[in-house]
Amino acid sequence: MLNMTRPRIMVAPNGARRGKSDHPILPLTPDEIAHAARTCRAAGADALHLHVRDAAGRHSLDAGLYRETLVALQEVEGLELQVTTEAAGRYDPPEQFACLQDLAPSWASVSVREINRNSEIAEPLYTLCAEQSTRVQHIVYDAQDLALLRSWRDAGIVRPEQDEVICVLGAYSPARHGHPDELAALLPEMTGLRFSLCAFGPQEQNCLIAAAQAGAAYLRVGFENNLHAPDGSEWPDNAAAVAALKAELERVLS
Repeated sequence: MLNMTRPRIMVAPNGARRGKSDHPILPLTPDEIAHAARTCRAAGADALHLHVRDAAGRHSLDAGLYRETLVALQEVEGLELQVTTEAAGRYDPPEQFACLQDLAPSWASVSVREINRNSEIAEPLYTLCAEQSTRVQHIVYDAQDLALLRSWRDAGIVRPEQDEVICVLGAYSPARHGHPDELAALLPEMTGLRFSLCAFGPQEQNCLIAAAQAGAAYLRVGFENNLHAPDGSEWPDNAAAVAALKAELERVLS
């Protein structure tokens, strides 16, 4: 049976690695990100996954840069804002912890495999998030990541209320396309978790629809994961990807 409640749509408009050479209107500055947020909200986005860049265009976890962009995003009403703690090859777990501590965001994504590079920081990190009321969405790529998260939950490192997870199908580097069949193998490992999904490659929309039918809370779309429509053409902007997903959800779940 289909899940008749439409998942919320999250847009990831830039990510950590792409630049203007990948798409001319990929948003990098606070003003560009705010403009993308406005158009995506109008197209049907409910939430935004935020990456910020430094003056050289590199991925950054600088709390000051985050604050500047979050101020610019305040004008977009009704849009949930989630910051990332992604390492992207630039940061280690103590620096990721410091970002959360300095910024104290309302919502953040945390990759369990990245934090596990320094596993001793996991307990203080999740304690910090609980104490400062930072909602956590755990990033997982496979069953091994889910097993690690489950072990942390069993040990009390991850609190019961810290039950959100986003599954990533495929990968940016090394490049690997996601496929809907991958989701079926992960669903039994997500018992007791509120799951969301994003996917790389030409099957992105099919992956997201499969997740919607399985009861996903959020579906993440946008230039971080994919620049192309299902027919292979390039999306003109993030808002077009959001609008297409919303229309397909309305068709499939009606």
